[in-house]
Amino acid sequence: MNRLLVAALSAALGAALAVAASFGVLALINATPDQPNTPLVTFETPGLGH
Repeated sequence: MNRLLVAALSAALGAALAVAASFGVLALINATPDQPNTPLVTFETPGLGH
């Protein structure tokens, strides 16, 4: 019975650690500023009088 209790506690601790790590990763992703969406190359559309 003691081994079963230790196994259940370690599984619960592992699951809690995984949830905490996922929230930490999401917090780090949301903390980074958004990059501007500017194209590196632009193409002229033919036939518009340019």
